[in-house]
Amino acid sequence: MEVKERLIIALDVDTLPEALSLVDLLGNRVGLFKVGLQLLHNEGPRAIQAITQRGGRVFADFKFHDIPNTVTQATRAVVRQGVHMLNLHAAGGKEMMTAVAQAAREEAERLDIPRPIILGVTVLTSLDKKVLAEEVGLQGTLPQVVARWAALAQAAGLDGVVASAQEIGVVRTVCGKDFVVVTPGVRPAGGILHDQKRVMTPGGAIAAGADYVVIGRPVTATPNPLAAVEAILAEMEESYIA
Repeated sequence: MEVKERLIIALDVDTLPEALSLVDLLGNRVGLFKVGLQLLHNEGPRAIQAITQRGGRVFADFKFHDIPNTVTQATRAVVRQGVHMLNLHAAGGKEMMTAVAQAAREEAERLDIPRPIILGVTVLTSLDKKVLAEEVGLQGTLPQVVARWAALAQAAGLDGVVASAQEIGVVRTVCGKDFVVVTPGVRPAGGILHDQKRVMTPGGAIAAGADYVVIGRPVTATPNPLAAVEAILAEMEESYIA
């Protein structure tokens, strides 16, 4: 897989014209475009349709977390949109994740389309160990929680997880080298962290073993998004070769 295929740009914008402008500008230099709750709730499913019609591959970052039946039906609807990747919270449990994996497989087979990559979200990169313990109330260290949820996601039939670059090592130890790891919270060296706490540079994430890295505001909030992407790709390429 080429390095550019590993780069996911987060289209965390309000309007479809903003999103499509980025797709048109960056489409040949990135692997996927992430459609999250911000764009979804402003523009609806037509955002996915418009991006795919332009040849862009979509990561549906909707982080499903509900009872199995609700999440299953939502998964079928998203699969019908032709997305390349989608996710759900591993904290929803094995039954929910298993139901999603089965629903995605069945719906893709029914439509004779490729099944999307299904990912379990482990610990959000906006959380740190203090919040995890004192507010969320989870036992164990951050790596232990990520490892436990990654193993659960794999047992449920998911293809991989969304995890901080700082926990890639424990995911690989528990789930092996073929388990997909998508890493958000990626920031170029010296970049503003915004609301992210557990971050790493693009090159560092690739060197640590990430299959994909997700970058949003360091690209989309700059005056020259294409130049930002080229700089990120150069750093990723150097780490990948090394």
